[in-house]
Amino acid sequence: MKTTIAIGGMSCDHCAAHVRKALEDLDGVSSAKVSLKGKNAVVKHEDSVKLEALKAAVTGAGYEAL
Repeated sequence: MKTTIAIGGMSCDHCAAHVRKALEDLDGVSSAKVSLKGKNAVVKHEDSVKLEALKAAVTGAGYEAL
């Protein structure tokens, strides 16, 4: 599956890398492409990964999942 999440609070490449790592550390996530300019992340994952888990990873990293 592929899910796009809008993300608030990122201001630099370090922020984007932090969000990418938080998402990719979730079980079932194969990749996360984070766009600082687009203020979002496109996450490729297994069907078992729920949107709530993705948003929780973003929030846990200190950013806002919109």
